[in-house]
Amino acid sequence: MGRKVAIVADRIAWEERRLIECADTFGLSVDWVNDESLCLGGPGAPSVRDYDALLIRSRSYTRGGLVASLAEAAGARTLNTARAIHACENKAVLRTVLRTAGVPVPDFRLVLSRKDFEQALTELELPVVLKPVFGGMGKRVTLIRHADTAQSVYDYVEDLGHAFEQACLVEPYLGGTSVRCLVVGRELVGAAEFASGGTDWRNNAALGNDTRALAHDPDLVKIVDAVTAELGPGIYGVDLFRTADGYVVNEVNHAPGFRAVASATGADVPSAIARHLQELLA
Repeated sequence: MGRKVAIVADRIAWEERRLIECADTFGLSVDWVNDESLCLGGPGAPSVRDYDALLIRSRSYTRGGLVASLAEAAGARTLNTARAIHACENKAVLRTVLRTAGVPVPDFRLVLSRKDFEQALTELELPVVLKPVFGGMGKRVTLIRHADTAQSVYDYVEDLGHAFEQACLVEPYLGGTSVRCLVVGRELVGAAEFASGGTDWRNNAALGNDTRALAHDPDLVKIVDAVTAELGPGIYGVDLFRTADGYVVNEVNHAPGFRAVASATGADVPSAIARHLQELLA
């Protein structure tokens, strides 16, 4: 029997199905384990102790980070690591970690109050983007083009129920396209550019925007190398903006969807992930 790997996730989507389908080719035995069923924390971690590795694919950063932390404490190998997931889950922390390591990131301000918001608007030139510190898939990301609408936009933030939800970043609007780099281990497997389509200004793979393949140019490879040097080898969706001064890292996704990148580039992402697991477990 091959090495046993658990795909820990709250659902089986296209990506997880492709990973399960290709596992046998690489001598892996893969199960889906619902992240709601692990009940970790007790001695021995019986729900995961029979697996050689856990591939953390929870859509929720909170769930993924908690599962990885407790599983690692029980002696399990996780991909990605708890440290990497916790760095990715908080946009303010991630940007600070990367910037400290010399990785270029967009200018930003942390907004915890209306006073913060008003100060950010004086320091950053419109248009700006207001986005939650915690979250993904383009949800609640708002483009503010005009000063006369800014305060009413922030009213919605103040009405959210928890400080966790109210924590936001304000950053310059850097245009209508973004780049996703799919990283496995330390290798750039595929890169694609996403352009906003229709009437939605956001460019995000989860929103089904227009996509085209990008060459693995030296600047992209340099950025990917710098990110993995800081977070460690893993499976990442590194999202970038192209500026006049070069690429800047917008976000790093700990459990990236890769269907759009695979479709645009022809990259066999599931096999790259399975091969990486095979090498880790050799």
